[in-house]
Amino acid sequence: MFKENNQLGLYSFENELPEVVRKRLDRTQEKSFYNLVFRNINERDYKALFSDKASRPNVPVNILVGSLILKERKNWSFDELMEQIMFDLRTKYALGLTSLETMPFSRATLFNFQNRVQEYESETGINLLELTFDRLTAEQLAELKIKTSIQRTDSTLISANIRRYGRVQLLVETLLRLFRKLEKADKEQLIAAIEPYSKQGSEKYIYSLNPGELPHELEKLGKLYHRVLEEVKDKYSKTPEFRMLDRVYKEHFIVVEGNVTAKANEELGSNILQSPDDEDATFRKKRKEESRGYTINATETAHPDNEVQLLTDVAVNKNNIDDSVILEKRIDRITVKTPDLEEIHTDGGYGSQAVDKKMSEKTITQITTAVRGKKKSVEIIIEQPCDNGQKYTVKCPLQTIESEKTKTRHKAIFDTDKCKGCLLKAECTIYKSSGRYYFTHADYLKNERARNILKIPPERRKLRPNVEAVMREFKTKTRAGKLKVRGMFKASLFAYLMAISINFGRIYRLNSQNGNFYYPLLLYLERITYPFSFLIFLNRNKECKLKWA
Repeated sequence: MFKENNQLGLYSFENELPEVVRKRLDRTQEKSFYNLVFRNINERDYKALFSDKASRPNVPVNILVGSLILKERKNWSFDELMEQIMFDLRTKYALGLTSLETMPFSRATLFNFQNRVQEYESETGINLLELTFDRLTAEQLAELKIKTSIQRTDSTLISANIRRYGRVQLLVETLLRLFRKLEKADKEQLIAAIEPYSKQGSEKYIYSLNPGELPHELEKLGKLYHRVLEEVKDKYSKTPEFRMLDRVYKEHFIVVEGNVTAKANEELGSNILQSPDDEDATFRKKRKEESRGYTINATETAHPDNEVQLLTDVAVNKNNIDDSVILEKRIDRITVKTPDLEEIHTDGGYGSQAVDKKMSEKTITQITTAVRGKKKSVEIIIEQPCDNGQKYTVKCPLQTIESEKTKTRHKAIFDTDKCKGCLLKAECTIYKSSGRYYFTHADYLKNERARNILKIPPERRKLRPNVEAVMREFKTKTRAGKLKVRGMFKASLFAYLMAISINFGRIYRLNSQNGNFYYPLLLYLERITYPFSFLIFLNRNKECKLKWA
């Protein structure tokens, strides 16, 4: 049964601490976390996870969510988290635990909570931790009066916690995982064919092979896969192991005239299964860096007038999805959260026709630090007069031409006689095309995007690189860019929890610089009214102003 955690204890261990210790506690991150994050977690968002029937109340949601945030912020394991909650007074205070006597929950409770959040996302498409991040961020942006009209975005590769499999080893391992799930009678029918693999295991079996045997091994495995799938599909088709084997079979083999043939390595896409332990992870190679996992895309405010910049949006995707596709999909969500967005700074990887069209519709200026594709040796500028896109002005270094509308495109015809005196004519594609230049509205938008950076003040042209520091903040909590978890859902949890932590850390540092650690008056009232526990209760439940950490 759902119950909100709105009843703090009348007495707290804080009141038993010596004065000098209380003063030290007032200035800790944990006390700021309690005021800035813990007390602002909207528990009602999680009500659907619990039974409507009268039953035992749930563990307070803000304690569970706060614990998960602290775990990622401190880079703790689950065991370390439980120990900190049990023995560390600062951690207890951060989670609103006023008693030293009991543990608020067990590890199993925390795991069950995550499973419920995952099931809810599968049913509704809503990740409740993302919703918590959005709500906290909205409150922080409003309270700190942060301008969101200028933002910047970037992405980073993040690897799943999986081992690297070779092709044959992956096929063997996937086969053995289904074989272990078979009942004894079903195993006996296949034992002769699978025993060479099951006897050694996938890793030792691969080590026993010579490189020249691999093509033959692929052919043998393809036939075995076909046989196993046919023999066990009636009984095991609904198991995850069968589904995975069937997926791998379709990804690696093709049936030609009744014969099972292995696909060439070049035919295998980046979407193929990378590991039986993570069905969501994909493969990508970027600047000689190989990654099997996901990308984290983060957007943050970047207005020069802001005292502090905060993350406004975080998204986790498969790593083989282009940055421009991610931005096209996320920009709607970003503008809902920050409707005054006017200017977004990106690198060249976020540019595309679809993004240009979306930005034009939303009247957002995209500032890119580079443009994809080969740079043209002769600069062509396309400008659109106010005539509903019927005519454009096209400029080269020597001429300015008004375009004409064709059936599908626009055409500008340059005077080749004037081109003959141009020093760039040897490299000019227009001159080589007898002065004809064809383009579309999409080309105009791309041209505009390339020149947007020249239209803003020089001091705003270098805003984007600072967002790379955000990517490093995510990476510092991983093992050389590798997560401790597997699967898209858990990778997303890591990203949302870290985003909350990053924003909190920035506000805490800002308050530290300004000396705003606590409510002096509130603390004073608590201490002079210590004998009157009811007044303590009222004081502790007052709304906490965000600007006071």
